[in-house]
Amino acid sequence: MPNSNDDLKTKYDALDWKGPIDTPEAIDSGCLFGFPYDYPDSNAEVVIDTDEFTAVCPWTGLPDIGQVVVRYVPSRVCLELKSMKYYLLSYRNVGIVQEHAANRMLQDFVRVTQPKRMQLKLDYKARGGIHTVVEVSYEAGKKGLTGFAQEMPPAQIIRRLHK
Repeated sequence: MPNSNDDLKTKYDALDWKGPIDTPEAIDSGCLFGFPYDYPDSNAEVVIDTDEFTAVCPWTGLPDIGQVVVRYVPSRVCLELKSMKYYLLSYRNVGIVQEHAANRMLQDFVRVTQPKRMQLKLDYKARGGIHTVVEVSYEAGKKGLTGFAQEMPPAQIIRRLHK
C-alpha cells in the first residue's frame, strides 16, 4: 500500500543532512603561491577558469557547485595553478555564502600575486530555481568597493551604497 501524503510529509520534514560543515578557518590560503613573471611591463591578461568549485551551504550543508573565472594582469608574480587547485579544494566542506566566497578568493589571490588588476567571477549552478553570479574586482592603487570591501564592516558598506 503506498504511503499517504501525510506519511510522506512526515518523512520529508524529518530529512536532515548530517554532513560535515567546516568554518572558513578551514580554507587553506597558505598553500597558494606564485612564480616570477618575466614581463612586468606587459599588459597581458591571464584568464583561469574551473567548473569544479564546491563549498557547502552554511545552514544546510548541501553542496554549492560553481564555476570560478579569474582574469588578471600580473605585475611581478603569476598565480601557480596547482596551488590554486589545492586552495579551491580546501573549500570542499566549508560552509560559506557565495558572496563571501568570492571576496575571500579575490583577497587571497591578490595577496599572493599583487596584480595590476584582477576580476573574479563565481557562477553557481542554480539551486531552488535561483541562479547566482558574484563578481568582485581589484585594481592596484584604488580603494573602495573595487578594492577590498573587507576593509570596512558590512553595515557601513550597506549604508554607503544607500546614500
